[in-house]
Amino acid sequence: MSATGPTAEAHLRRMADVLDEARHDPSDGVPPKSLLFGLQSLVPCDAATFSELDIPTRKEINEQATFDDVDEGSTDGYWRWRHQHLLCQQVSRTHNNPEATQMADFMSVRQLTSLAIYTEFISPFKTIAAIALPTAPNRTRVVQFFREDPKPFSAHEMTTLSLMAPHVYALYREAADRRRPPVRLTLRELEVLRCVARGMTTPQIAEQLVVSRSTVRKHLENAFSRLGVSSRTAAVARVFPEPEAR
Repeated sequence: MSATGPTAEAHLRRMADVLDEARHDPSDGVPPKSLLFGLQSLVPCDAATFSELDIPTRKEINEQATFDDVDEGSTDGYWRWRHQHLLCQQVSRTHNNPEATQMADFMSVRQLTSLAIYTEFISPFKTIAAIALPTAPNRTRVVQFFREDPKPFSAHEMTTLSLMAPHVYALYREAADRRRPPVRLTLRELEVLRCVARGMTTPQIAEQLVVSRSTVRKHLENAFSRLGVSSRTAAVARVFPEPEAR
């Protein structure tokens, strides 16, 4: 049985089955938690996780894992040494499309295990792969796969993750849409938040919309109140969960 024959076809069928199971998952997970277990079956690993982080506030907005013994205090080491986590720096970039990468693309196992972030946060996992999904500015949205084995994920496994990435993103959006209550803002409030999503400052927004800076701030206050949030980042993530086209 050749790698390009029935074996490849069987793998593609497994990929389709994982997506179909997640699409029909009755749970309210975002994304459906069965997707995480399905991905772990396609790319065997010791643990798989999904997380969404708000970087300025250091808050974990959403978390899933294929294991239960999560140490709540374990993120302290992450935030302390986050600058050493080159894969994390990669997934924190603005992504217009889902992207699959692994730690071995950026550093060797020897380099990784010599870092404080390995000792305080990543250990005992020496190999990490990730699917980074598009999200609002200053946030990360990522599926990660962890192995204690130092051997990098194979080209075949990374191809699998790359092929699955756009479907993972689609399933995430479908699940998020089902849970998201409707947002009711005025047209002007939406215009202001759209400018915020594009990275514009209050003076720039005022100039763009030909209004005063105090008017911009008032529209933001009203939008925050309606949305039940307290920051621009949270408001943008609530109204525009996917990156705004520039």
